[in-house]
Amino acid sequence: QVQLVESGGGLVQAGGSLRLSCTASGRTFRRYAMGWFRQAPGKEREFVAAISWSAGVTYYADSMKGRFTISSDNAKNTVYLQMNSLKPEDTAVYYCAASLSAVVLRRGEVDYWGQGTQVTVSS
Repeated sequence: QVQLVESGGGLVQAGGSLRLSCTASGRTFRRYAMGWFRQAPGKEREFVAAISWSAGVTYYADSMKGRFTISSDNAKNTVYLQMNSLKPEDTAVYYCAASLSAVVLRRGEVDYWGQGTQVTVSS
């Protein structure tokens, strides 16, 4: 059993930045890949970014490339999502996720989910 706790969401104006954090606790002896999904009202949950346990491999959704950066600190069991140049279209609940590998996480094969944190980008 692994618990994922997110922080860093909030309200920001278009063009601004936020950094989300997700810290894992519990059964963390496995080398989980971690990442982020988001879901806007009335829309399907979509993949945002993923990172391998070693941090050697990262994946991004095309719309996030160049604006979002995923990173991790294994000593802290924490993954981050730095979001720059935010747009109103980025408004969504952002969910932290963990799985056995980054490539399967990207496909939506998630073992553990965080509770979600709201990101709202105003015009």
